[in-house]
Amino acid sequence: MSATRRQGRREEKAVLRTSAFLLLAACAFQAQAKVDAVQGARLGQDLTPLGGERAGNAAGTIPAWDGGLASPPAGYTPGMHHPDPYAGDSLRFVVDRQNLSQYADQLPPGLQALVERHPDYRLRVYPTHRSAAAPQRIYDATRLNAEDGELIAGGNGVQGVAAGIPFPIPANGLEAIWNHILRYRGEQVHFVTNQAAVLANGSYNLLKLERDIYFVYGREGMTPGELENTLFFYKYQVAAPARLSGSALVVQETLDQVLSIRKAWRFNRGERRVRRLPMLAYDTLQPDTNGLATADVVDSYNGAPDRYEWQLIGKQEMLVPYNSYAVHQKGIPYKQILKASFVNPDLLRYELHRVWVVEATLRKGFSHPYAKRRFYLDEDSWQILSVDLYDKSGQLIGLQESHPISYYDVPMFGSTLETLYDFVGSRYFADGLDNNEPMYDFSASLSPRDFTPQALRREGN
Repeated sequence: MSATRRQGRREEKAVLRTSAFLLLAACAFQAQAKVDAVQGARLGQDLTPLGGERAGNAAGTIPAWDGGLASPPAGYTPGMHHPDPYAGDSLRFVVDRQNLSQYADQLPPGLQALVERHPDYRLRVYPTHRSAAAPQRIYDATRLNAEDGELIAGGNGVQGVAAGIPFPIPANGLEAIWNHILRYRGEQVHFVTNQAAVLANGSYNLLKLERDIYFVYGREGMTPGELENTLFFYKYQVAAPARLSGSALVVQETLDQVLSIRKAWRFNRGERRVRRLPMLAYDTLQPDTNGLATADVVDSYNGAPDRYEWQLIGKQEMLVPYNSYAVHQKGIPYKQILKASFVNPDLLRYELHRVWVVEATLRKGFSHPYAKRRFYLDEDSWQILSVDLYDKSGQLIGLQESHPISYYDVPMFGSTLETLYDFVGSRYFADGLDNNEPMYDFSASLSPRDFTPQALRREGN
């Protein structure tokens, strides 16, 4: 049987496993009904506070959620690279090219393709730990959002929500993807990371970025009326290599980007001037990524959802990146992480988790390298963990993965490393390399005034 037919049968099986309720809910998007009080009361009961199933699975391979890693492990102090609380776990099994068919139903097609393409690539699968946790105020806000939140402007915006997950019991694909976009990531953070486009011959150049984010939606005390269509402010400045050092970018992220587009300015060190970028969204190529990454692949998916049709396929048990502390540890040389064709699999960890599956299909009249995307969202955090990428002919052309950890000092569960594999060009992009940099500072002193073109100009001079 051909690889294409095998892939088709796997996807067909996945659809058959989807519950009838979820399929009907996905078709009923136009109703846009809010969750009633009876459904909302399930949060914190049979559902986790963010909407996951509290119970484990029947096989016992996925445990019940017991609150996650709500407090740091012994010996941890802010400023440390986050220690691995599961370092003592024994390896359950390894998935490679030889036994791939045995686990095909639990693997995203993009991940299967990565294993099939590279005989040295393998998945190291460990016991499942449902470690995702958030502050109590985020749980409280999510409970309010469940009954008050609704999509507006054809799904391009939301109203009646703030701080927490907007749709913890999603009725359709748009609500699910908004849960990822609006998930809690702290209030502000300063961090230094490296990114690299690894070419087919294995060569790459590291780009070191000093980054700041000031979140608006998730701030303590935030109310729906105070949002003013603002999600967050973002800035980076290039720290290395020397020839690019000093170049910088500022982004003002809006909530409804069809109503008011994202604003972005770039300072070019050579020109010593700030320029407004006409567009930094959708399929616009990100600066400094060697043409590998479009604007909307940052954080697995970001920005306006209006160019795609969104379908909620349902929930499945899948092998996905999780508790990725090994690749996060201090002092690992970046050349040990970035191998010629893929990130070093010996530093990655996969676990079996329930994920929401959401499919996005490009609408007629729009263009994008990715005509279809299939997203796999963690039920406990709403972090996208994996994305299958298809072109307009239906060919599988890429894979995105997010490798998450718990940031104990917040607490928050989010990606420490993001990868994007280009199967056509036999290359990949990695972002988030922080092993030899100061650790994330979630108490950084930031304000919206730091994210203006004027601030960019002052810092560039």
